[in-house]
Amino acid sequence: MVLEIAPGLVIDEAELSESFVTSSGPGGQNVNKVATAVQLRFDVLACSTLPAEVKARLAVLAGRRMTQAGVLVIAAQRFASQDRNRQDARARLVELVRAAAEAPVRRIKTRTPRAEKRRRLESKAQRSTTKRLRSTISD
Repeated sequence: MVLEIAPGLVIDEAELSESFVTSSGPGGQNVNKVATAVQLRFDVLACSTLPAEVKARLAVLAGRRMTQAGVLVIAAQRFASQDRNRQDARARLVELVRAAAEAPVRRIKTRTPRAEKRRRLESKAQRSTTKRLRSTISD
């Protein structure tokens, strides 16, 4: 099976590894007995389907969730069900890779129009005149 990220961009599920641990927080006695929290691991550097620029952007977006070896670790323990935590972890992985797949839009430098500069200077001069006329006249 594969995870569809975007058209033409997929991740093979064989590249994902999941481990289940006991979840912290509320949940009654069930929390001590059942390992419902999921740690999803995805080796970004070993993935052959992701382009190099997507891997670089993914490393920046992942931040502390990426290990030195290039393994992305996503921990999911929001739900009391193991299956829902698995789905949540995979959805967060897809969302993160999808965000990395979008190339950033380059900013186009623009210049301030000459008329805008003129209006700003005229406004400053008018304000200066108003303040000067408000001041007291000394003998």
